[in-house]
This record gives sequence, C-alpha cells and structure tokens, in this order.
Amino acid sequence: MLNVAFVSESFKNFSLSDWMQNPLDDTEWVNGELVEKNCITLKHSQVQSKLARQWGNYKDSSGLGGEVYTDVPCLTNIQGRRPDVTYLTPDLVSQYGNQKVLPQSFPLSAEIVSPTDYAEEVIAKTAEYLHKFHI
Repeated sequence: MLNVAFVSESFKNFSLSDWMQNPLDDTEWVNGELVEKNCITLKHSQVQSKLARQWGNYKDSSGLGGEVYTDVPCLTNIQGRRPDVTYLTPDLVSQYGNQKVLPQSFPLSAEIVSPTDYAEEVIAKTAEYLHKFHI
C-alpha cells in the first residue's frame, strides 16, 4: 500500500522529472506526489522472491534471455512506478539496461496485492502497466 503523504517536506516540489533522475528507494511518483511504497511484509517478500525465481528459471531454461528484476522504477503512461517483479526482453536490456528508470512499462510486470491494498489503486496500476508509453 502506498503512503499518500509526502515522503518528506523537503520533497514537496519533487517532479516526475526529478524522480526519473533520482528515483529514491521505496518511492513512486503518483498523481503529482512523491509517495513511499511501504507495508512490505514477510509474506509479500516471500511471494516476490518465489515469483522472481520462477520467472528467472523459466527465462534461463527456455533460452528466452533478458532479465528479471524486483522493485525497479519505470515510467508508465502517467506515473513513476516500481512493480514488484518485472521482466525485460534482451532487446530492451540492450537499449535501457543502464538507465536509472525504464522510460516505459515493462513487457511483463507483477504486483503482489496485500489485504490492505485498495482495489481501485490496483486496477489503476494495471491500466498504467498495460498502456505502453515511450519517451
């Protein structure tokens, strides 16, 4: 669940461009505000780890290539997000692998939903990830 309060008063005027240049750990840029991505529980971390491992195993055994990541920043059509688990194709790794923030949604993203997440927020994130946006 995202803490809709500002991470710090000193980041009150932190823009999306600022976030893309310096994506602070455990933050997303949502609806014009820098917000903290928190409430990571042991169960959440366990599910995230298992999913990343399964995706990585499949990527390796299939010869698909690319990379699997956890909690890395990307730009959706309107927000700066950090999906829980993501996959990036070999071509996109070559193109964007050294950037701080992927300037589009990942081709494959997973969000681990907790009991405290609001359905509206999860649906909004899903719509963002599905809308391909390139800078």
